Amino acid sequence: MDLLSLKKTVSRLKTQLFKNSNSFSVGMLKSHFKGSGLQFKEHRVYCPGDDVRFIDWKIIAKTNGAYVKTFDEERNVEIVVILDASATMLSGINNISKLQAGIEICSLLYLLAKETNDKVHAIVISDSIISLPKLSGEEGVVALISTLQKNNILRENGQVNIHYKHTRDVTFREKASVLMKYLHKKKEVVILSDFNDFFDKDTLNRIVSKRNIHCFQLVSPLDSAQKLPYLLYCSEGVNKKNRSGVVHFYDKDELKGSLGKKIKKLIISERYLEDFVKEML
Repeated sequence: MDLLSLKKTVSRLKTQLFKNSNSFSVGMLKSHFKGSGLQFKEHRVYCPGDDVRFIDWKIIAKTNGAYVKTFDEERNVEIVVILDASATMLSGINNISKLQAGIEICSLLYLLAKETNDKVHAIVISDSIISLPKLSGEEGVVALISTLQKNNILRENGQVNIHYKHTRDVTFREKASVLMKYLHKKKEVVILSDFNDFFDKDTLNRIVSKRNIHCFQLVSPLDSAQKLPYLLYCSEGVNKKNRSGVVHFYDKDELKGSLGKKIKKLIISERYLEDFVKEML
């Protein structure tokens, strides 16, 4: 692989990311994700019942008043990003596909995680399930881009290969087995997908109720023009390599309820990076 070309791709992506996410601070991860540890915040007047270990004795000596130190929880987490790279993610508008938007959001999380001393564990679902090492910063972006290029999902110039031919479908069971590993762990899971034929109804209903699962539906104008329902899925057949069955649609009442509230839309013809950050605040 051409290392120089890869570095140029990463540099161009970084420039585009920070250009499009302008005024939003890298501290957004600190304000949203939960972790462990303490960081000094401010002093406040001592009240009976406060932990005496946090009394600031130096201030008592100077002011003759009792003050205690208060702390913010330091957020040091592992962020798991599940990136859908299936066939429906290749559509888009103005040379921006839903998959490209997903790659940019994943890259943004890598760069933000570097600033907050966190790690990102990216999982790409295409013909197979590709698990990347836990990384942060530019190192993580390089790993993501190079992996996608090795699998021919990205071209040498860093552009999405919209003519990529999927040789098989990853089954609902395979996807669910990956996700279930993180449902009960103290890890924040971000799912980037158009959710068309991505999960079956039961799995989707199960995951949206979890506080550590953050679902983002990437939507192109083509999806709206065709007046597709919010989500669709297909019944799986017994053949592991190929699914055959009836396509199902969620009814409107369901979409106005918990599903519609838990799955956030990101429209790729708009400022999806800013919208992503806003939703995470």
